[in-house]
Amino acid sequence: MPLPMPRAILFDLDGTLADTAPDLAAAMNRVRNDRGLDDTPYEQLRPHTSAGARGMIGAAFGLKPGDPGFDELRDGFLDHYAAALAVNSTLFEGIPALLKDLRERNLGWGVVTNKAARFTDPLVRQIGLGDADCVISGDTTAHSKPHPEPLLEAARRLNVAPHECWYVGDDLRDIQAGQAAGMATIAAAWGYCGETEPDSWAADALIDTPLQLLALLSALQP
Repeated sequence: MPLPMPRAILFDLDGTLADTAPDLAAAMNRVRNDRGLDDTPYEQLRPHTSAGARGMIGAAFGLKPGDPGFDELRDGFLDHYAAALAVNSTLFEGIPALLKDLRERNLGWGVVTNKAARFTDPLVRQIGLGDADCVISGDTTAHSKPHPEPLLEAARRLNVAPHECWYVGDDLRDIQAGQAAGMATIAAAWGYCGETEPDSWAADALIDTPLQLLALLSALQP
């Protein structure tokens, strides 16, 4: 099925708009250092960035939510991250040009992330995303992705119907949330992508660079 022409495009944050892995990995390794442990290699941590504390602690300590000690590690990780969340985080190459082009096309755009607002709000301002039309964090609604409610809330705030939105993300949960919300879904293969290959997510489109999104849009316009 061809993609519908959108009125707005929504983006995941970590691994889609912004390369936040350096600061998240640094926070995780500060937790390890606090315990007298050596750093976990960055290459081992980076693929798990989109899964937040759960993914990072799993990669660095082999623990999952509910395991003894997980909550203490999570709290320490989040405190370290809050203290230094935009030191080495940057927008991915092509994102500034992409967002500028969306404005020129009169398309709205917003951020929908599972990151809590205490991190999202200062981060988007510091890395150049402060002019987003809406920012939905993991605690903005009662649910987080893959539940569709954060995406539906974004559509409401943009005053567009869900089927008039595209959702772009680098994690399977992003695609699942977009599908559940009735949005067209775009898999961002330049991101972290977790433990599965994005071509297995059944997204409506798979793109390798941010600017390929403009090619999708141009193909729909006369």
